[in-house]
Formats: sequence, structure tokens, C-alpha cells
Amino acid sequence: MRGAVRSPADSHLRGVLETPISITLMVHHVVLYKLRPEVTPARVEEMMMNARMQLLKIPEVLSIKCGKRIDPELDWPFFIAIDFESMDKYAIFREDPIFVKFTEEIIKPNTEDSLALDFEMDPGKDVQFS
Repeated sequence: MRGAVRSPADSHLRGVLETPISITLMVHHVVLYKLRPEVTPARVEEMMMNARMQLLKIPEVLSIKCGKRIDPELDWPFFIAIDFESMDKYAIFREDPIFVKFTEEIIKPNTEDSLALDFEMDPGKDVQFS
């Protein structure tokens, strides 16, 4: 294009083409749970084991962490935290039959309330090694 005259529209177009159309932000999904009064510490251990065993089978799950409270005064004695590559992957996860079954068979019978929190994460960070 030597000697070609560029219009202001050309420079705008070049800026648009060099800029990513959308940045996919990773998602960190955390759910805090209140347990039913009859749930024993042994049952909480089973819930944690089931969460890891079942939910890691779902391809959209990058990583999962779950745990129980240390301070008995805290209102939320159990949590599950899951990382996803994008909101689209998170949406697919919510419809996955493994997740639906886990929710029906493990979560609902043992919990009485929950608080879900979703966070965007740095897309450049490999969550498996952080």
C-alpha cells in the first residue's frame, strides 16, 4: 500500500482489528451452605468427598475446593468453590446431569440455606497452579 492515502476510518478500523473483540474472564463460583441440624461431622466429610469425586467428572470444571468451617460461631459451616474458564462453561455446568444429581442427592437433603457468590478472575492466571 505504498503511497496509499489512508482515511481516518482506516485508522479506526485498524484499531478495532487489533483489539480483542471480547475478553473471556475466568469465573470463581463459591457457595456457602447452612447445614440442617441433624447433619453430623461425618456426613460433612462425606459431602466433601462426594463434591470432589462427582463434580470433577464434569469437563467444564477446572478445579474444585470444598471445606468445613473452623470457627463454630460462623453461620456458614460448609462451602464449595469451583473455577470455570468462562460464564458459558459455568452455564453448561449448571445443566450437567452430574451436577443436577449431586444437588438433589447431596446438597438439598443436608442443607437448609445457601449463599452463592461469583467472581471474575484474571484470565491470564492458570488456576491449577495458583
